[in-house]
Amino acid sequence: MKKETYDAMREEALTYYDRANIILSPQEREGIEIADFGLNDFEHVGLTLVTFVNTDRCCAKEMVLLPGQTCPEHSHIPLPEKNYPGKEETFRCRYGMVYLYVEGEETKDRKGRVPSGYEGTYTVFHEIVLSPGQQYTMEPDTRHWFQAGPQGAVVSEFSTPSFDEYDVFTDPDIERLPQVEG
Repeated sequence: MKKETYDAMREEALTYYDRANIILSPQEREGIEIADFGLNDFEHVGLTLVTFVNTDRCCAKEMVLLPGQTCPEHSHIPLPEKNYPGKEETFRCRYGMVYLYVEGEETKDRKGRVPSGYEGTYTVFHEIVLSPGQQYTMEPDTRHWFQAGPQGAVVSEFSTPSFDEYDVFTDPDIERLPQVEG
């Protein structure tokens, strides 16, 4: 992703944090991460996030998804070498609507849609719809993906430690950590 694009996406994300009344420090504003997952299709597959804390005991993040934008299907696997059972995480909607998909019985007439061109890389379709103030907790190693509703979404994540570099995505073309070009 080019730096100009990265900066523009960061500025757009700031408008969503403002709408959700999420106050960010100057350092947090500068440290916003734009995740395009190496697909160069940020409008459809991606998210913006700020990590407030990530210690050996807990993690807290604030994520922005643009209208219809999707965080692709993945799981947070156990890491035996770190004596880590995988990430347990709670999503709490702060603004907009978020459609969360997890393992379980497929929901008919789902609100969210798999982004065009990625149909073969999404496999779980049990839908949980979160409105502002609602939350859902996922056990470690739960395959999941989520998508913003028509207004976009701001979602808080509270979890055990996060090791993003070890996330396992269903789509083999995904690169979790962003690559920003000069």
